[in-house]
Amino acid sequence: MKIPFLNRPPSIAVLRLQGAIGAVGRGTGLSDAALAPLLERAFRRRRPAAVALAVNSPGGSPVQSSLIGARIRRLAEENDIPVHAFVEDVAASGGYWLASSADFIWADESSVLGSIGVISAGFGFNELIQRHGIERRVHTAGRSKSLLDPFRPETPEDVARLDRLLGPIHEAFKQQIRSRRGDRLARDADLFTGDIWTGREAVKLGLADGIAHLVPKMRELYGEKVRFLTYGPRASLLRRFGLSADDVIDSLEQRSAFARFGAGRG
Repeated sequence: MKIPFLNRPPSIAVLRLQGAIGAVGRGTGLSDAALAPLLERAFRRRRPAAVALAVNSPGGSPVQSSLIGARIRRLAEENDIPVHAFVEDVAASGGYWLASSADFIWADESSVLGSIGVISAGFGFNELIQRHGIERRVHTAGRSKSLLDPFRPETPEDVARLDRLLGPIHEAFKQQIRSRRGDRLARDADLFTGDIWTGREAVKLGLADGIAHLVPKMRELYGEKVRFLTYGPRASLLRRFGLSADDVIDSLEQRSAFARFGAGRG
């Protein structure tokens, strides 16, 4: 006698990681708090044969990238489930950190991967306000409290302090990639300059394992009859009707972030 539930084809849990990475609170970006329940369900529901991450992210918060990546590894090891990351347009900076949490990284020929670096950007308006006769008044308790105030001239001390912040964050990023990619990384290339590469180049450098798309690759690895269970955040009622002002701001910010890597989201 055939018992139906004992003869089910294997399932693949698919989780989309799309958008800039930042703290929870607004818009459609990625954060550990927002992804935690989705990741729990993806790894534990119906005992999937594998988890597939569809990654399309230009990066963002290094802390949130680390938290999400660590959660993925924790769940993968606790449940003994392999993880595959499939890069779509971009897996750059924190987006590549997320991809590196997988056991295998697959990309499209035209995907953009890498940007293993840390950036701090801003503007300086001190000369502008001087020309218009505007006086900047700042009072602090603690001489370093107004670090990199855009309305005051940048000082060597400001730059040195910023370097002390960026350096350890970059080292943590490099350690993440070395620990996850190991001997697969090319030894004759400097991969930690913040540079980016297309899919085929990334494979040659060991930043990705091959050129492949999610559905055909999972069927190749786990069988033609494999089932796909997709997990994603539920849109709020306002968002469903396009009435969320936060989404408009978020969309503009994310378009700008994706545009840095030549990846438009029309």
